[in-house]
Amino acid sequence: MTMPGRAGDLRNYALVTGAYWADTITDGAIRVLVLFYFYERGYSPFEVASLFLFYEIFGIVTNLVGGWLAARLGLKATLVMGLAVQVVALGMLTVPAGWLVVPYVMAAQALSGIAKDLTKMSSKSAVKLVVPADAPAALFRWVAILTGSKNALKGVGFFLGGLLLTVVGFRASLLLLAALVLTALLVIVMFMRGELGRADSKARFAQMFSNSRAVNLLSAARLFLFASRDVWFVVGVPVFLRSEQGWSFWQVGSFMAGS
Repeated sequence: MTMPGRAGDLRNYALVTGAYWADTITDGAIRVLVLFYFYERGYSPFEVASLFLFYEIFGIVTNLVGGWLAARLGLKATLVMGLAVQVVALGMLTVPAGWLVVPYVMAAQALSGIAKDLTKMSSKSAVKLVVPADAPAALFRWVAILTGSKNALKGVGFFLGGLLLTVVGFRASLLLLAALVLTALLVIVMFMRGELGRADSKARFAQMFSNSRAVNLLSAARLFLFASRDVWFVVGVPVFLRSEQGWSFWQVGSFMAGS
């Protein structure tokens, strides 16, 4: 028989995962929308790449600070923060076209990067609440499933972004994505019970750093790996397919989703 507390944890984890999936799809779609909208407006590939600079930088900062915030405030608080910030980031891009200059869009993308990593951290950390502490193999399996679903759904987001840009245009696409994230946010606020983990107001920021040199080196390597991947895959390949091969938005989005 499932214990009530255990059932509540599973329910909360399902809600967190659903919210994470909604944000993951949105995150992939935003990349395609921003990339092609500004490239079509005459921005150079370098200028387009610069739009994502703050997205990456603030994502790194969020991964560093987010664990400390979650320890002090609880995972529910960081999840709600992440979803709310994503709605704000999407809303910032729906302003008149004349406002969408490079610094402004970089700021919006910075918020989007913060939102994505707050939501991701909350979801992955929630796995520990439903997996027994003495079952590390199960923990790794659950995390692998979650990570695999994230990669698949980001591909769905790439396809959706290209399709929406083709069918309804830039601003309407952003409003639809904002509605998706806002729905996930309202579901979390209305149906999640408890704080999803125990908050510790005495948690210190220094505890977020690892004492293992190997872990720190691995983290640094991961930073450069993901930065190079995003420069090539998120900007270089789509621009080449659009400008040199003449592919439509939804065709490029489909290719990125399949890759």
